[in-house]
Amino acid sequence: MRHFTQSAALAAVIALGLAGSALAQDAVPPGEQPVDPYVQSNANAGAKPMDDTRVFEAFRGKDGLVRIAADTVDRSMADPRIKEIFATTDVPRLKRTLAEQFCYVLGGGCAYSGRDMAAVHKDMGVTNRDMNALIENLQLAMDKEGVPFFAQNKLLAKLAPMQRSVVER
Repeated sequence: MRHFTQSAALAAVIALGLAGSALAQDAVPPGEQPVDPYVQSNANAGAKPMDDTRVFEAFRGKDGLVRIAADTVDRSMADPRIKEIFATTDVPRLKRTLAEQFCYVLGGGCAYSGRDMAAVHKDMGVTNRDMNALIENLQLAMDKEGVPFFAQNKLLAKLAPMQRSVVER
């Protein structure tokens, strides 16, 4: 029988934890394409989470955010103004990570597993006009879900500074 020192046991636990997080990133969710490795961090979401739980609740929780993210993506893919931006997009991944981002930013207790905004949008050539079309689609999706105007504005205020990381021309 082997005896481990506390240091060796702690090192083993840390190594297993690191291996577990690396494996979690390596596992590709069903329907999604593999992506190059990157450091997963909630900081990649582009904003700190809100403290006001009323706003998260106004979005009908995680399920509401999943519906809003999916509807926003579907509308954007059908929108003649911006659909070509989404032509090569991994749609299941985009819907999942967008819902995670919204949930994290709204203080819903979710972790964000996506890349940072600059990396995600690099070389896409997104313009301010494109960004405005996307925001219109998000607003339509929030309206469809019945999200009150005050809550919509809270989310949009958190997302607005990200425009600098997304718009390239």
